Amino acid sequence: MTETDVDPATVEVIRNYLTSAASEMQRTLIRTAYNTIIYEIKDFGLSLYDADLNLVADSPGLTLFLGANDYSLEKGVEHVGEDNFEEGDVVIMNYPYWSSGHTLDVCVIMPIFVASELKGYAVSRAHLLDMGQKDPGYVLDSTDVHQEGLLFPGTKLYEAGELDEEIRDLLRFNTRVPDKVIGDINAQVAALRTGTKRFQELYERYGSETVEASIDRILEYGEQSAHDAVEELPDGTWSAVDYADGAVDDDELLRIETTVTIDGDEMIVDFAGSSDQIDAPFNVPIGMTRTVARLCLKTITTPDEESNAGHYAPLTVEVPEDNLYNPSYPAPTFAVWPAMLAVDVVYKALAKGMPERIPASSGGDILSVTIYGEHPETGKQIVEATNQGVGWGATAERDGESALMHISETMVQNIPIEVLENKAPVEIDRLSLRQDSGGPGRNRGGLGIRRDFRFTDEIGALSIIQKTETDGWGLDGGKPGAKNAVVLYPGTDRERRTGMMRETFQPGEALSNQSAGGGGYGDPYERDPERVLADVVDGYVSREGAREEYGVVVTEELEIDRDATKARRE
Repeated sequence: MTETDVDPATVEVIRNYLTSAASEMQRTLIRTAYNTIIYEIKDFGLSLYDADLNLVADSPGLTLFLGANDYSLEKGVEHVGEDNFEEGDVVIMNYPYWSSGHTLDVCVIMPIFVASELKGYAVSRAHLLDMGQKDPGYVLDSTDVHQEGLLFPGTKLYEAGELDEEIRDLLRFNTRVPDKVIGDINAQVAALRTGTKRFQELYERYGSETVEASIDRILEYGEQSAHDAVEELPDGTWSAVDYADGAVDDDELLRIETTVTIDGDEMIVDFAGSSDQIDAPFNVPIGMTRTVARLCLKTITTPDEESNAGHYAPLTVEVPEDNLYNPSYPAPTFAVWPAMLAVDVVYKALAKGMPERIPASSGGDILSVTIYGEHPETGKQIVEATNQGVGWGATAERDGESALMHISETMVQNIPIEVLENKAPVEIDRLSLRQDSGGPGRNRGGLGIRRDFRFTDEIGALSIIQKTETDGWGLDGGKPGAKNAVVLYPGTDRERRTGMMRETFQPGEALSNQSAGGGGYGDPYERDPERVLADVVDGYVSREGAREEYGVVVTEELEIDRDATKARRE
């Protein structure tokens, strides 16, 4: 900590400058990236750090990447050695136990030097399309990490500004889509150079003492505001359990258990009750587990403040080794969907202590469908990922929102239909809200989405959904929403429902991706009949759903039958 005095106005200027620099890094990445999962969906996270590895500014695209680069940077610096960094170095890392994600979430790290002195780091994490994993797209059945692609523990791609062409060739010859992978890594490097330049300009303008004193104040304020916010929450210990579907053709569900303790101005999130690590790709690296807890803490303490290291000072995350949420080598980690589900389970535990502040369950997944294979017109390999909004849970005050991305990725976007149909041999026959999917309650859960894909040429597709076997939950008497499902070959004698699949589709064949609704809040029979009628008129709730779930009888003329409603509710 520096002893230099600095006025509050200067601190605010520097804080906003750092935030702006992180945002400019994001714009650079989006403008220069090669694949849609980056420039359309925004599956990335960018961060700036001081020399002590403290997060000073963050620009996540995927919300679950909020502060996710911290652990990666710590392990990267530990592996390379701080004294071995030179100006112009660029290090790549995707070793999942260190990089806080699966092998496709590649971290790129650049040290920032000012007048030959190490002053900080810029870090970019982005989802690359292919790192030579055993299957195109996503791996659904890996049993160890070496089936999941080429591994970099923290390797210098650039050394003192010079590209290591052998490392680049190693990347190029170990991916199915070399142009896009090399292009996206170049985009990540460009983003880091943008952040580095802005960081250096800050030092040049204000000098080391002022910048570092300002960063100290920023971190101190973030820590104090987070501690104060936690202290205002009720003390207690609460536990919650939910389940992920687990492996294909395996009936054993994966247990997700969290115990949350708030004691004064400290918060502890413990995953010890969760399943042990498994020989399937659903293990969640400890860095990502820490980020799950950070996301939940941030949303209930300092949601309106730009993220920095101080905001996470009240948090302790506890997970034993060889746990689903702290796997050890060589456990596979390719399909880290239990991380998204864990966000809801932490909220479920918190709801027991502060139900007025926490919503009912969301749709609980991100409903990813990926299209892959040889494009029939260009002959090139393609990998096009899609995701889909879900219903959010109702709260004590209002209905849940419909068709929003799961909270773990709320800053992410859908890939537009026009872009998807241009990139892959597919047509979207239908995109609509899913009637009756919102959980009934005094306040209704939000609705999920139905998206129907029809393939126009032979092509492969896969889905990863880990919340199809078990219900979500309502609060205070509310009911869960409808479950997630992928319906294959709808309307044919081959129709079946699943969550995870890999199939080769022929022209004209179809699938329907149907996302879950949010849970309801309060007794459904306490919902104002006029609100139920409005839902029926809007198509959110069917007449049958209104009668069965809410006790409100709506006539064919879309009017409330008052006598029948009174009798049914009584």
